[in-house]
Amino acid sequence: MCIADQSFSELSEILRFYLDEDKFGLVREAYLFAKDAHEGQYRKSGEPYIVHPVAVAVILANMKMDYHILMAALLHDVIEDTEVTYQLLADRFGSTIANLVDGVSKLTQIKFRTRAEAQAENFQKMTLAMAKDPQVILLKLADRLHNMRTLGSLNFEKRSRIATETLDIYAPIARRLGINSIRTELEDLGFATLYPMRARLIKKAVEERRHNRKEIVSEIKFSLEEKMQERGLKGVVLVRERHLNSIYQKMKKMSFQEVMDIYAFRVVVESEDDCYRSLGVAHSLYRPRIELFKDYIATPKENGYQSLHTTLIGMHRVYIEIQILTADMEAHANNGIASRWVYDTRMSETPTHNQSGVDRWLDGLMQINKFTGNSLEFIEHVKTDLKVNRGEVRVFTPNSEAIELPAGATAVDFAYAIHTDVGNACVACRVDKTLYPLSSPLPNGVVLEIITASGARPSPAWLDFVVTGRAKSSIRHFLRHQKQAESVELGRKLLKRSLKSFDKKLSKISEKQRERVARHNQSSCFEELLEEIGLGNRMPFIIARQLLSDELRAADDTADIDKDARTSALTIDGTGGLVNIFAKCCKPIPGDPIVGIMDSGKGMVIHSETCDQVVRSGSQKQQLVYLKWKKEDITNEFAVALRVVLEWRRGIIAELAGAVAMADSSVEKISVKERGAKLSFVNLIVHVQGRIHLARVMKRIRNMRAVTSITRIRN
Repeated sequence: MCIADQSFSELSEILRFYLDEDKFGLVREAYLFAKDAHEGQYRKSGEPYIVHPVAVAVILANMKMDYHILMAALLHDVIEDTEVTYQLLADRFGSTIANLVDGVSKLTQIKFRTRAEAQAENFQKMTLAMAKDPQVILLKLADRLHNMRTLGSLNFEKRSRIATETLDIYAPIARRLGINSIRTELEDLGFATLYPMRARLIKKAVEERRHNRKEIVSEIKFSLEEKMQERGLKGVVLVRERHLNSIYQKMKKMSFQEVMDIYAFRVVVESEDDCYRSLGVAHSLYRPRIELFKDYIATPKENGYQSLHTTLIGMHRVYIEIQILTADMEAHANNGIASRWVYDTRMSETPTHNQSGVDRWLDGLMQINKFTGNSLEFIEHVKTDLKVNRGEVRVFTPNSEAIELPAGATAVDFAYAIHTDVGNACVACRVDKTLYPLSSPLPNGVVLEIITASGARPSPAWLDFVVTGRAKSSIRHFLRHQKQAESVELGRKLLKRSLKSFDKKLSKISEKQRERVARHNQSSCFEELLEEIGLGNRMPFIIARQLLSDELRAADDTADIDKDARTSALTIDGTGGLVNIFAKCCKPIPGDPIVGIMDSGKGMVIHSETCDQVVRSGSQKQQLVYLKWKKEDITNEFAVALRVVLEWRRGIIAELAGAVAMADSSVEKISVKERGAKLSFVNLIVHVQGRIHLARVMKRIRNMRAVTSITRIRN
């Protein structure tokens, strides 16, 4: 018997325990097809390639997965590595299996510029396939697990890259989906690959401690079993062995001795009621630490995990951690979402409470994909959501639905977890019926209510404090769309102004002529061309000439594009925006004569007319846009730089800040530039609403006895 058939024989022994003959026959047919397709292909280890797909199927068979997943496992590399096409696979085995295989196949036909881009594109493809059908990731996790088991034949660089990717992406996905039977082994293999010496030392220390712990472990186990029997409770008490990566992560916060002084058990009973009765048994034997008690039966984790967690103080002041759950809960704890496809134990088509959290996360992946600009941005947002070292907080909706968020998450993260529209319209929140800041991290276990308002929109400042990938991608998408709308509007104003120089109106230009000019400038439509003008990538006077090219005579080429520029200046309301940016060099404020400079890709940067930047751009009048301030009151505050020369004495800085405050202003920054025996030079940045307000601030400062002079710094 060849190696390939020997490996399939091992799979057959497992399958005959739970598959009927018809289903087993279909799996065997898939094996023979894959074996023929991979004929002549070998792994780095020298084994026939077919050994790998069979090993992946064995991993899934040990989880008692249904036959169609096993068939897809055997066929999972035929599209990527052989001449077999998607259509051929669909014709032979059906579209369901062909879609699963296609979902885990890499994009081999596309040439990528970098390895990072290739990884991101392939991950995005797989993730979207997973969001549509989670069986795809189950296949990929089993595939990755066997690859991690057989890394030995690869060079160090490739082993390290695969192990890092496993710990960053695949193990966290398995955790998120509750597939702990695969997650723990992926973490241990990844840890041992990246840190072989640390793994060996921890493993050796654990084995040495195991013998020393045996007596205490046996005593605790016997006490629990005896007390449960007295209460008429049927169940099994299991000793939980910590895996290497878990010990290593805990050692970042405590010593190895402290980690090993915690004794972990799992109690498996027959019913949910027995779980709570067994909890009473445990608490009657040992003193509980109530603050560490967790009831995941009443409020399951988002991946569907259910159990009672309690921490006790036993004899010799050792800590005892106990998980109490039913056999069904234990199966779900090991297999997570994979429990949906266990053969002959199919769950209802209607998602249960246990499934809703996973489904919400999968839906979130689709939202992140929808709102990200490219695959590299997508993978970074997903990695953000998958990070596990930050811990978690559980908060509740007013309808008592539990939502899990990373530690440090804010009300804005919560709002986007509910729905993108809720996040976009969020203006305030209540925590336990009390108003709470949107930017503050959420406490654990609170009830959260989001207050929305029509017309509200996300603030760019939110990106400074949100932590979830879904919130970040949704906010960035909205801001990109908003910037696009602002760019189009600014481009329209600039083009109208340029056309006015020729005594023409945009409304008089035909739609046909607009589209012709748009195509000439490689824009898909006229609105896109307006956006390019607003961003400073196209000069409005050139586009104006092109629009009028059929109407102007050669003599018009000498037309003064600056004609009536000041009288037709654009109006600025002081709020700035995503494409109207106030220059930091001269810091213009309402009342200053101002001019705009078109900056390619950014939009219009607003400067004071006397700014050095404007003087340097004077020879390129096409770049300049004359502006004027809106006549109505402007309530926004603007930063202004001031230099104060004063006599130095103790407490003078506090006096200076007090004078600014008395003028209804505030200090953003203050620094002592030069300090002599008598006089010191102090630079400060204050916030004002315009020149009149600035004059009031400067007068207050000038009236200080210690002040010799005060001037505004313009550049």
